[in-house]
Amino acid sequence: MPGHENESMDKGSIMDSEDRIEKMVDIYVSAEAVRDMKHKKDKEDFDNQTPKTQTPQQTGSDSVRNRSSRAAVVCLVLLCGLLLTAVIVLCVTLTQERQQFISKIENLTNEREQLILKITNLTNEREQLILKNTNLTNYLQICVGWTCYQSSFYFMSTEKKNWTESRKYCTERGADLIIINNREEKDFVHNKSGNAVFYIGLTDTDVEGTWKWVDGIKLNSSFSFWASNRQITEPNGGQGIVDEDCVVTVAVPKLPEWA
Repeated sequence: MPGHENESMDKGSIMDSEDRIEKMVDIYVSAEAVRDMKHKKDKEDFDNQTPKTQTPQQTGSDSVRNRSSRAAVVCLVLLCGLLLTAVIVLCVTLTQERQQFISKIENLTNEREQLILKITNLTNEREQLILKNTNLTNYLQICVGWTCYQSSFYFMSTEKKNWTESRKYCTERGADLIIINNREEKDFVHNKSGNAVFYIGLTDTDVEGTWKWVDGIKLNSSFSFWASNRQITEPNGGQGIVDEDCVVTVAVPKLPEWA
């Protein structure tokens, strides 16, 4: 019996020792697992809080691709800058040209308005002058003996006077003896006078042989003016009279004659 009890006790002790060892192993394993889990969690927290850095282990193609991307971005930024600068310069230039065109248009518009105003004023003045001329012409046509020709008015007096008295008669009425400026006016005077004889405003009383009109202008020597036929050679050739000082109109020939 005692032998059996010792054997039983030994077996029981062995089993207890094994159980303790297993429990110790379990506790150790559990502690290791807890430490591992805690370490893993701390590492994850640290990784989450710390910015991730690029690992230096990159392939050659990735490095080339990154450099190409950066170069493309730089080129694109430069192109955008150049394009923006060109757009700004173009806008400024167009704005300046537009302002210049607007200024030119305003100046031309003002000049046009001024010209229109001048034309209007000149048109009004012209109409007034035409009206005055018409009224004056009509008035003088009504007056007995007055005739209008080439913007001049002519009056043929029937009174018999010498040259000096005839001129005085004209000046007292605000006129003067006729001054003939061209062949048309000369023909008009001859046609108007008919067969009568009228003094005209030509004389050499100041200087003998120097013929002047009553306005002081010398007679144009190239102007064919003097009557001439077999009996008369003017000037100073009428009916044997020498040193004649004034001129009259005659019907035949149709040229002025000396008197």
